[in-house]
Amino acid sequence: MQSTDFGLLVTLDALLQEGSVTGAARRVGLSTPAMSHALARIRERLGDPILVRSGRGMLLTPRAEALRPRVNAVVAEARRTLEPERPFVASELSRTFVVHASDYVLTVLGATVDRILRDEAPRAFLRFVPNTPDDPARLRDQGSDMAVGIYGDLPQEMRARQLLTDRFVVVARKGHPHIGRRFTLERFVALAHIQVAPRGKPGGYLDDVLGERGLTRTVARAVPYFVTALQLAAQTDYVLTISERLAKQYELALGLQVLEVPLKLRPYALSLVWHPRVDGDPGHRFLRDVFVRAAREAAGERHEGPRTRLDATDPTSGQGRRRRRPAP
Repeated sequence: MQSTDFGLLVTLDALLQEGSVTGAARRVGLSTPAMSHALARIRERLGDPILVRSGRGMLLTPRAEALRPRVNAVVAEARRTLEPERPFVASELSRTFVVHASDYVLTVLGATVDRILRDEAPRAFLRFVPNTPDDPARLRDQGSDMAVGIYGDLPQEMRARQLLTDRFVVVARKGHPHIGRRFTLERFVALAHIQVAPRGKPGGYLDDVLGERGLTRTVARAVPYFVTALQLAAQTDYVLTISERLAKQYELALGLQVLEVPLKLRPYALSLVWHPRVDGDPGHRFLRDVFVRAAREAAGERHEGPRTRLDATDPTSGQGRRRRRPAP
């Protein structure tokens, strides 16, 4: 489309709606001679007279009658597109968002996020889906809106904002026959373990730290869900290394005992991740703020020096870290 085409469309719309040169000129703020000149250009462009004289007035040609609703719709849509955006009102937000998150995130933040949305944006709907290795691609390709998780290695263009931090503890059922008064590293390694692997990959930060000491553990069960792992630990003699926030939340309900991990493990951070294509989207910006507020309310305690990934490499050490644009 040439630069003059939209101006011609507006002029044509005025002619089609008014059915006269004088009325069309008045409608768009042109002089009658200028409108007559514009009509001549439109006739030449379309190969149709558009308006023909009939007695003391003018009539639209059949081509003009057919164009009338189409041209009016195009011009109206273009004007709406160019109008300033209305102020965002959360209560008017009517939209479904797709969010990648684990049951850990839903357990720690889900109820608070839900309450805020019910109070402020009751027609905003969330569809939670599991985290996968392809989360960044789904965000980029508009398959989902945001993701919450441990993401230490993201494509350069992605936006990320830290939501909360947590630390590891060990849980075992009360009355476990092999815990004892002193929970030593030797005893910890000797026990059978449950591993939570949300993305299905074996190993992780704990195994890397043990490996640095020349130690390995036996993973008897690997499950993708945190709450399932807690339930399994409550009914067996397996031990589970897991988030302190989850452990404390289910300690009494499941009859668990919470123990310190008998080796030094750094805390870790969960981040909110999204693609820059939605940086300026008011609804998306509102939902990001809801998650930040929920994290502040439900998990406000911060741990110093958290890791941003749970394997042998650690971008937070400063070596090889890529610079990322700060999140808005």
